[in-house]
Amino acid sequence: MEFAELIKTPRVDGVVLHRPFMPTVEGTLCLTGHHLILSSRQDNTEELWLLHSNIDSIEKRFVGSVGSIIVKCKDLRVIQLDIPGMEECLNIASSVEALSTLDSVSLMYPFFYRPMFEVIEDGWNSFLPEDAFKDLESMTDEWRLSEVNKDFSVCASYPPLVAVPKDVDDDTLRKVAAFRHSGRFPVLSYYHKKNGMVMMRAGQPLPGTNGRRCKEDEKLINATLRPGKRGYVIDTRTINVAQQAKARGGGFESEANYPQWRRIHKAIERANVLQESLIKLVEACNDQSHSMDRWLSKLEASSWQTHVKEILTTACLAAQCIDREGASVLVHGTEGTDSTLQVTSLAQIILDPACRTIRGFQGLVEREWLQAGHPFQQRCAQSAYSNSKPRQEAPVFLLFLDCVWQILRQFPCSFEFSESFLVLLFEHAYASQFGTFLGNSAAERAKLSLPEKTVSLWSWVNRPQELERLTNPLYEANSLVIWPSVAPQSLLLWEGVFLRWNRSSKCLDEAYEEMVHIIEYNKELQNKVNSLRRQLAQLETEDPLLQTP
Repeated sequence: MEFAELIKTPRVDGVVLHRPFMPTVEGTLCLTGHHLILSSRQDNTEELWLLHSNIDSIEKRFVGSVGSIIVKCKDLRVIQLDIPGMEECLNIASSVEALSTLDSVSLMYPFFYRPMFEVIEDGWNSFLPEDAFKDLESMTDEWRLSEVNKDFSVCASYPPLVAVPKDVDDDTLRKVAAFRHSGRFPVLSYYHKKNGMVMMRAGQPLPGTNGRRCKEDEKLINATLRPGKRGYVIDTRTINVAQQAKARGGGFESEANYPQWRRIHKAIERANVLQESLIKLVEACNDQSHSMDRWLSKLEASSWQTHVKEILTTACLAAQCIDREGASVLVHGTEGTDSTLQVTSLAQIILDPACRTIRGFQGLVEREWLQAGHPFQQRCAQSAYSNSKPRQEAPVFLLFLDCVWQILRQFPCSFEFSESFLVLLFEHAYASQFGTFLGNSAAERAKLSLPEKTVSLWSWVNRPQELERLTNPLYEANSLVIWPSVAPQSLLLWEGVFLRWNRSSKCLDEAYEEMVHIIEYNKELQNKVNSLRRQLAQLETEDPLLQTP
């Protein structure tokens, strides 16, 4: 298919762009296969380059011969284009609708994008499982890297290499995979260096109504326990939902078959509920009625902050079991690709200072989300404004980023990256020129040949000038476990995402610049103090009479 077939009117002059808190711009609107572009001859005017894949929905309005298109984006921005001529307006609208809803992944922009920057480091090779395993080998010899899934035949959503207990062979893994949802047998998620405890993740077991048993599964997860120690299974479903799953062939680990494991149910909402919650939240944030009661009731009705609290509470529980109880943990829900990953990755943010660095956080996203099989293509197909009925869309990754922001806000000096990095990841998960978030699994990415045909987001992020922009100026390395508060009073609305386009950022930008200036000035003064101390010490050694009493 040629993009030209979908573009009825490639160019229109005299188009006026309206954006909140920015001056209106008049210029020429151009449509390409992947972008909506508005350029102006006005001085000091920034061009608009909007990816079609970032467009969630559009609305058309007409006043006389002038038509307006309201463009609602997946990054929650809303812009208006006033287009002279009804026919031109209708043509632009229908073209944008067609170009923003293309189903074929191979027609998406990452396959056509050619970087204008020098690729210093190929991001596709930055976080390989074998490299992560070398770090694990330096701490323990109880695990091995298995190639049982090298052709993705055992589990379609797992990567080719997974870390499993050393004493468990590949034949055992195949039997366990047959007993777990979608073949997602328990694999290592995190090793706690301090006490040797581990966190694993999996899909639900499949005992069904007749209580089917799998001794290989019991052997696998028991292999992670120390002698005389118990472990915890954290199930991200309510006990009722877990019971009902039995009727559909699923279920949970029974105490009779897993006596060394204590099961804890911590309910985290499913995908469809989360999508509805996001839609309600964004609607509340865009409400211009200025009624306090209405704003607060709409915010509460969205239940977004409740979801944040549930996820953080469960992650804190997992971290507590590992660090304070000295117990290993297995986390799963139903599939093991959504709430499970939220919990395992947030627990690592709490426990592991390396995950709070820019590079460590990239590795975490790569390991616990991309390689672990979170279906980004399905979950991020629509955002909060789409008019079509949600299928498998859900803001699972956005909720995770929100939870990280809550911890970052409570521990502002413990993270090497700033809020800007989290916002950048949110944007690129929904629409990007990079191939990192395309596909639903490692198998799909391999089939699409993404490393060969697209550029990795990490190649862009790890350039010195970009790292400087994303670095938190308050950062001071903190080697301790950090325990976030999950009290309702401690959890705030993430304004940097949800109110980003609804208010001017001028004051916040000025405050940030002032903070950076103060930090730089403080460093200068500290350097002067150190220099004067060195001079004083030198003078004291040269003249004993100057020595301080």
